[in-house]
Amino acid sequence: MNDFLTRAEEVLAPEAEKYVPEGSTVRAVVHQWLHALAYEKSLFSEGLVVRQHLIAKLLDNGLYVNDEALKSNLKRKLQLVPVSQPEFTFIDLFAGIGGFRLALQENGGVSVFSSEWDKSAQKTYFDNYGEHPFGDITALTNESISDEQLGVMIPDHDVLAAGFPCQPFSHAGVSARESIGKSHGFKCTTQGTLFFDVMRIASVKKPKVLFLENVRNIERHDKGNTFRVIRESVEELGYDFKYALIDSSPLVPQRRVRCYMVCFRKDLDVDFKFPSFTGAPRVLREILEYDAPDSYTISDKLWQGHINRTQRNLDRGTGFTAFTANLDKPSNTLVARYGKDGKECLIPQENKNPRLLTLRECARLQGFPEEFVMQQAKTPAYRQFGNSVAVPVVSAIAKEIVKDLL
Repeated sequence: MNDFLTRAEEVLAPEAEKYVPEGSTVRAVVHQWLHALAYEKSLFSEGLVVRQHLIAKLLDNGLYVNDEALKSNLKRKLQLVPVSQPEFTFIDLFAGIGGFRLALQENGGVSVFSSEWDKSAQKTYFDNYGEHPFGDITALTNESISDEQLGVMIPDHDVLAAGFPCQPFSHAGVSARESIGKSHGFKCTTQGTLFFDVMRIASVKKPKVLFLENVRNIERHDKGNTFRVIRESVEELGYDFKYALIDSSPLVPQRRVRCYMVCFRKDLDVDFKFPSFTGAPRVLREILEYDAPDSYTISDKLWQGHINRTQRNLDRGTGFTAFTANLDKPSNTLVARYGKDGKECLIPQENKNPRLLTLRECARLQGFPEEFVMQQAKTPAYRQFGNSVAVPVVSAIAKEIVKDLL
């Protein structure tokens, strides 16, 4: 860890302990305070913790000279650094490994709050952005938290970014839940209703823009009723609702169609237009590593299982199939379960069983830069990349948002 952050945590921990939401850590509070101080933004617990008091604490311990020096210390050892003079602020909800954050930083934004419940993803987020996210966002949006408290705990911001959990709405997720008698969509109380936590934050903080993402199936889920509820909920808060189904393949060699929603506050009088995503699809071959370790090659048993299952499903006309990928086309959609058996994208090899994509190849499929720091353990890394947004798509949309925002 950055030595400066370690020392700052030790100094500010006694103050931060008072303001840690359930499921979060002292580290998350301290990191947000430091970023807020450096970029002169509102603090988590503003009014309870005075800016000058925190600066005095840091000064007393030789950890503060001025805001520019603080920025420099926060960026130490980071590759994916935010701009020094940001043009807008955003919060990063259901942050994952920071696909939204990276794209918004690239377009002149700075994060003033982040939240991600998965501890492995939190580590990846910290390794790349130098900030430990808060945990479960419902600790800040549940019924025991008043609007006044919520308004204090989440800083003011221009853009609310949220790729809210998609499993309850995805085609595969719906099929899986129905097969075992579980609820899906908004009936799924653990994930489907998290959209309303986003709406609660928006209703209190009134950011200028809501920038949301979900699976393409959300538009059709429950005969369109789910999407109708989303649209009406956004419009009732005073926002225009614009959306587009966008295929990532012109920008990254992956056919990943997602529903993106951009909602400007109506009083801003913005007629937002999505950018066009045209051009030939990129091909899988261009991002492959040709010296992939043998550990990525699937076993005889697994490969034979894929062959047998594929034939059974072809014979009955339903179910998933597993073929080797066409390297001269985009890959299929990378999914969170990819590391389980790789059936969505098996790379053919000469005189060998096919192999899984390497972790770096997965990062490239989602448009992360080569310097992006990944988890070393395959299972969580595959899950994180499968759950991520395609960064270049988000960046292209963000570029248009910023034009209207400024």
